[in-house]
Amino acid sequence: MARVSQEHLDARRRQILDGAARCFARSGFHGTSMQDVLKEVGLSAGAVYRYFPGKEDIIAAITEETLSTIRGAFEEAGRMSPPPTPDALLSGVLGTVLAGRLHGLERRTFAALAVQLWSETLRDERLAAQLDEGYAAMRAAWAKLVRAYRDAGILSGDVPDDHVSRTLIATAQGFILQEALFGDVRPEVVANGLRGLMSMGPQKAS
Repeated sequence: MARVSQEHLDARRRQILDGAARCFARSGFHGTSMQDVLKEVGLSAGAVYRYFPGKEDIIAAITEETLSTIRGAFEEAGRMSPPPTPDALLSGVLGTVLAGRLHGLERRTFAALAVQLWSETLRDERLAAQLDEGYAAMRAAWAKLVRAYRDAGILSGDVPDDHVSRTLIATAQGFILQEALFGDVRPEVVANGLRGLMSMGPQKAS
């Protein structure tokens, strides 16, 4: 019997994950059965179970890929030198994340899937551990970026690095949520909004 190439195995795994992601995006995790996934990908149960013992394992794999996409965009931004200001930084990160077309999904559908994954971590300890690990990595990467802001003399020294990095992450997460709920989140909206906030100075006495 001819050996199956790693390329073929990887392509089959990709086929399963992409099909499952489409199902989850349409019907949610709890509204999607393994039969729905099998029908979507056009494979037998044996072929799918060879890669994933159950639906929870597929969800875990999609969670890891989704978090990796978001984390990778943050870490790439954190390596830039000189560091871009928050308006350019966050608009670039969101543009990268939402244009990634993970699993072949449109940007709003991908954003909705990301929000579903976040909510699923509230009930699934395995996914919660994945999210904790990814969040810790993002905070560390962005804390390094904040230190670069401080070294460049564009950030005051009285605010903890972690507080600034968590606020930047929360802003990105908020815009991903907006894309999922309402759509029309464009990088220039993020850039212009942050630029406007950054332009505020001390209030003048009347």
